[in-house]
Amino acid sequence: MNANYIRPIPKRIEKRILDYDAKRTDYRGLRFYSYLTTIQKELVKITIAVRNKSKKVRLIKQVAIHGVYSDKCLVRDMEYSFMGNYRVGWYDEGIKYPYSIRPFYNDGKWYPVDIKYYNPWTHTINPQFALSLPEFRYSAVDIQNPSCIITYLRTYLKYPQVEYLVKAGLGKYVDSTMILKKIGSDKGFRKWLMAHREELRARHYYVDVVLRGYRTGKPLETLQSYREAKINLRSNTTLAPISELFKGTEREKFFDYISEQNTNANTYLDYLKACNYLGLDMSLPKNRFPHDFKRWHDMRIDQYATAQAEADRKARQELYDRFAAIAEKYLPLEYDKRSAFICIIARSPADLIREGELLDHCVGRMNYDQRFIREESLIFFVRTKEQPDTPLVTLEYSLSEHKVLQCYGEHDHKPSDDVLHYVNKVWLPYANRTIKKLAA
Repeated sequence: MNANYIRPIPKRIEKRILDYDAKRTDYRGLRFYSYLTTIQKELVKITIAVRNKSKKVRLIKQVAIHGVYSDKCLVRDMEYSFMGNYRVGWYDEGIKYPYSIRPFYNDGKWYPVDIKYYNPWTHTINPQFALSLPEFRYSAVDIQNPSCIITYLRTYLKYPQVEYLVKAGLGKYVDSTMILKKIGSDKGFRKWLMAHREELRARHYYVDVVLRGYRTGKPLETLQSYREAKINLRSNTTLAPISELFKGTEREKFFDYISEQNTNANTYLDYLKACNYLGLDMSLPKNRFPHDFKRWHDMRIDQYATAQAEADRKARQELYDRFAAIAEKYLPLEYDKRSAFICIIARSPADLIREGELLDHCVGRMNYDQRFIREESLIFFVRTKEQPDTPLVTLEYSLSEHKVLQCYGEHDHKPSDDVLHYVNKVWLPYANRTIKKLAA
């Protein structure tokens, strides 16, 4: 395909393109059309770019040429973006760019480039032109209406059985080399396609589903559901435990099972997690495929909830026991002498929660109980001797720094001066002396 033989757009083709373009409602931006012709006896598709210069003036130019026998296409004044878009330069057509700079891709010359990158989708104005050439007379291009007519005709030249598929109403499979090869080599497959063509027309089946349906004789709908379920397993990471449990042909057994049991993969996943938590052997068929799934699902979920509650109770009890042991260890830091105030240590996480709720601050939250049992800091309650059970001020004491980290009253307000005097001048010195004695 030689650029020297490229002819201008025929007037009748230009008129047809502009007439078609004028009927569009979405024609403000760049749009592409194409038409078929021959260059040096080779059928080619010439891509046309159209854009508006003004409300009444539209610009039109040839930007790409694809030949049915050529390994490269020719491109002019067009740049491909890896995002799948194209830019077309119109410098010579009067569209000047900032400061009258000509874009680097807009020099008006034809360049050979890779076909796959410079083939925008187009509406082909005259697809019947291909039928006028002897080699494409039976290509059925007028029936198929392909997205890229040149790619379709290239396939037809290599696999003439394309005509067989299209005229059977199965043109959706013309891009599958596997199906085209099978048609050419297997008479039984051709008969099978004709026997199932109404079913194949009704919906799109994956190519491997079609080939497997012929090979196994299984219903296409069943095989398609297997395929879609497998895709869902691969793409949905939350279902990974099911993918690990069922491999190979067992996956189809699993798909049949959940269909028979009128359930789904997500519900089975809940059942599987419960069984794993309970330590059940999922290699046993009775656990993998229980006869009455709903009954066993509900039973395992109940057992799982009970086991979790018991584990939580044990963990909570362990927390309370450790908290009480730490409180007992530092009980000598409590102080109730020579003052109107007393300072008592928290005895349990429940004490923290109660204190936080009554004083409306965060001591019952934010992991203060965990810091307490790790002996990072201790929580003390400052109260009056007259009302020792009524929360007044809460303080946090650092065991490593031997200082008060926080000291707040209701709503995180700063305590009164007499309380601060008690905390910093009376209790804190006593607490630090006591810590040294405990350490000794």
